Amino acid sequence: MESLIIILVGVLTTVAIYLVLSKNIVRVILGTAILSHAVHLLILSMGGLKLGAVPLLGEEAETYVDALPQALILTAIVISFAVTAFVLVLAYRAYQELGTDNLSAMRGSDDE
Repeated sequence: MESLIIILVGVLTTVAIYLVLSKNIVRVILGTAILSHAVHLLILSMGGLKLGAVPLLGEEAETYVDALPQALILTAIVISFAVTAFVLVLAYRAYQELGTDNLSAMRGSDDE
């Protein structure tokens, strides 16, 4: 199961890098969002997919599941959602002002 998740992380990273290298600002934003999801899956797989009981006091179990990777991923999801929302609003405002979503045209260079 962990091998399948690692392959998925590789595929998501490949797609994200392809989108980030694009000239369209919306594609770049989507690429960074996909890359953050790939990192979330990587953290989850590095934490290990273990079977066990919930780490509660009073529970008698042989093995417990580590809750730290899930807590880190949850925090990272909230932060990446806020950053993505902010960057989308910033891109929309830049599109309203400049009339284009091409990064080269926004920069002022003549490369099309």
